Amino acid sequence: MLTKLSNRIYYLPNNTDTDRPALGYIAGNQYALMIDAGNSSKHVQLFTQQLAHANLAYPNFVGITHWHWDHTYGLSSIDAVSIACRLTNAELIKMSKWCWDDEAMHQRLQDGSDIEFCSDMIIKEYPNRKEICIKPADIVFEDELKLDLGGITCEIKRIGGPHSEDSVIYYITEEKTVFLGDCTYEDLYYGNLFYRDKLKTLIDYLKTLDFEICIQGHCIHQSKKALLQDLENELAQSV
Repeated sequence: MLTKLSNRIYYLPNNTDTDRPALGYIAGNQYALMIDAGNSSKHVQLFTQQLAHANLAYPNFVGITHWHWDHTYGLSSIDAVSIACRLTNAELIKMSKWCWDDEAMHQRLQDGSDIEFCSDMIIKEYPNRKEICIKPADIVFEDELKLDLGGITCEIKRIGGPHSEDSVIYYITEEKTVFLGDCTYEDLYYGNLFYRDKLKTLIDYLKTLDFEICIQGHCIHQSKKALLQDLENELAQSV
């Protein structure tokens, strides 16, 4: 079920069964923006069914927070203009050339292109891996992009962080709400680590951002105060 945060802001909560992240929705007077593309066409279908049930318009745009499979593999099944930063799009182009037989997937585990957790979840989400189709973005930006949806503005900013260098946030200024994707999480590909310097830089940045509510990729929404407390605790334990 969609979670309604305001008349403008909604999200479909994450699901751990096949590592489906939260999917966001911003309703403007002229355009609607979907945040993250989900991990498959089935994930997208669930999202759009929920939109229809809530009498919300199909999105005109879909913005990607970072390149990881669970946030991008549904992109090819969304009939909307897609947006990604240059670093994210480079990874989408690279993955679009991947093969999905057992041998190719095993080789990516060996060379570090993928990790076991993601590989296992992909197999679980895709009983038929021939259905996997990875699509690059339509609009590619470098570090910042502002999207006027009509009566509401989304500021799209690449901020990096511990999880992935291409991490992008979607900040809705009028609603004091920010979609963070996975930028606050640890680096899963290189040892499940929080990098102290990157985490400190992220915390300092989020302290300056004027928001009240945040939505992360794999948990329910939080207040700014609760988020910063969690991150400060991680910082205290990080190396």
